Amino acid sequence: MDIIEQRLGVPPHIAGPAATFAFFAFFLIKKMGLFTNTNHFPVEGKTILITGASEGMGLAAAILLAKKGASLILVSRNVGRLEEALVKVTAAARSPSKQRFTYISADVSEPNYAESVIAQAIAWNAGAAPDIVWCIAGLSSPMLWADPANDSIAATRRNMDVNFFGSAEMSRAILKEWLAPENKPKDTGVIGQKPEPKHIVFTASMLALFAIVGYGPYTPSKWALRGLADTLNMELRMYPDHPVKIHVVYPGTITSPGLERENKTKPQITLELEKEEPAESPETVAERAVKGLEKGQYNVTVSTLGDLMRCGILGGSERNNWVWDTVVGWVVPVIYFFVIRIMNAQVAGWARVNGHPHVKKAAA
Repeated sequence: MDIIEQRLGVPPHIAGPAATFAFFAFFLIKKMGLFTNTNHFPVEGKTILITGASEGMGLAAAILLAKKGASLILVSRNVGRLEEALVKVTAAARSPSKQRFTYISADVSEPNYAESVIAQAIAWNAGAAPDIVWCIAGLSSPMLWADPANDSIAATRRNMDVNFFGSAEMSRAILKEWLAPENKPKDTGVIGQKPEPKHIVFTASMLALFAIVGYGPYTPSKWALRGLADTLNMELRMYPDHPVKIHVVYPGTITSPGLERENKTKPQITLELEKEEPAESPETVAERAVKGLEKGQYNVTVSTLGDLMRCGILGGSERNNWVWDTVVGWVVPVIYFFVIRIMNAQVAGWARVNGHPHVKKAAA
């Protein structure tokens, strides 16, 4: 080190700290994935089961994964839409002679639905379980929690059944199959090389990172998914010979039939607070989500705003990058100091102008 300092003409009191900083910067950039193209979510030749695959983000993800060489099992309730989706996904196949596609009609809100779906998937897939399960099926029933004109508790139960229990039951059904002792992955034959992991991908929401008025029936179901994912992420370390990776995707507003349905009941104050957030197409969200999965991210956001929110609420969750997430996590509370006050002021101002939320104004 002394010889290098002398040749460069760098004073010792500067060279030491500079070298340390350079090493730290290189480590940070490398950990952020800028110097590696490793794909942690390879799908070519794999079989992927997707719930909610007949429209919106689910269909967009299925088409994208078909283009990347995966075989797909599409799961949704409506057979008509599933048949239409199957045509689109099949047409997108990268290698039509090698890929296979099918659908299974199922209601994810029905108790014990997942066991039957997995059994059908295994039977279709020559006795093998899907390699990847992506739970996208969901709904949102926005309304004011305390408004007597709404049954917010019934809506919450419905949201929990679809958004949380639909994903929770699927994860348990597929894990029981993957983790069975007799289903231990075959050894790769290469010293030090582990079998490729299976993947469970949950789909939460940016509202699981930052709650706003009007989503009382919806937001708890997505926060519950975060808790389940964190728990499974730790539990699965008990099965080192059966590698499984957990991921959670946090989309924002998506232009889809689901958005059209939820806007019919969405409170005006909620629409006001959301007006600055641009809606993304299902294709854009699916593409960004898959890119995050390919980077090996645990919590996958699809926008800069979503990533800031992620860093601000990690708690005991797995980090995508410990250095980056920690530094940004220090900054976000300062931003929230202003954002929360501004949004609370907007809500209070809305009440002053429009009066009691439960009193409907007479039509002019």
